[in-house]
Amino acid sequence: MNKVDILAIGVHPDDIELCAAGTLISHIDQGGSVGIVDLTQGELGTRGTPELRLSEADKAGKIMGVDFRENAGFKDGFFKGDEEEKLEIVKFIRSGQPKILITNAIRDRHPDHGRAAKLVYDAWFLSGLASVKTYVDGELQSRWRPDVIYHFIQDYIIEPDFVVDISDTFERKMEAIKAFKSQFYDPDSKELDSPLTNQDFFAQIEGRARSLGRQIGVEFGEGYTSHRYVGVSSLLDLL
Repeated sequence: MNKVDILAIGVHPDDIELCAAGTLISHIDQGGSVGIVDLTQGELGTRGTPELRLSEADKAGKIMGVDFRENAGFKDGFFKGDEEEKLEIVKFIRSGQPKILITNAIRDRHPDHGRAAKLVYDAWFLSGLASVKTYVDGELQSRWRPDVIYHFIQDYIIEPDFVVDISDTFERKMEAIKAFKSQFYDPDSKELDSPLTNQDFFAQIEGRARSLGRQIGVEFGEGYTSHRYVGVSSLLDLL
C-alpha cells in the first residue's frame, strides 16, 4: 500500500463507486492520490458471486485510476465491529497515512452501511493512539490519524454538510459503476431482483447527482456529512 491523500473505505464493493467516485476521480485528475478498501466481498448480494465482484471491483478501480484497492475480507452482513476488525482497519489507515478518510453513510436502509460507518469512525480514532499497537510484516506501525473523516450519502436522503462538484467526472463515475455489471439491470438475467436491478436505477443516480449539483450551482454533485465544521481559508474557495 502506498501513502495516499484520500483513503475511501466502503463496506461493499460498489459502495464507493455509487457514492463517491466522482469526487475521487476529480482528486486524481488534480494530481492527488487515492486508495480504496472494501471491507467485505459483498457475498450476500442478490446477484453475482464474491469472485465476480472482486473482479468487477478491480476493473472499477482501474477506471478511476486509484493507487490501490484492498479487501479486508470481513463477513458481509455479520461483521461484528469487534477489536480484531477495528485493528485491521487501523492497519489500513496507518499504512496509507491519508489526510482524508471517506466512508459509508452514518445511517441508511442497509444496516451494514451505518454499522460500517461507526466501525470506521472508531478505527479512525484508535489509529491516532500510540498505545494501540499494530504490526505489518512484523514491523510496528506508527500512529496516524487522518485530519478528517467524511461520510458519503447512499440510499437515504441525508442533508449534506457540503457538496463536491463532479460535473467534469460524472460520466467516468457512471463508467466505474457499470463495471459492476452483475449488480444492475440485465434483461437476460435469471437471477432474483433487488433494488439495484430496477431498469431506472441509473436514472435515479443521475437525478440525485443533478439535485445535489443544483444546490451549489453546478450540473452534478456528490454530498457528504462531517463530524466537525468544514473550514475554508478564503470565501473564494466556495462555489
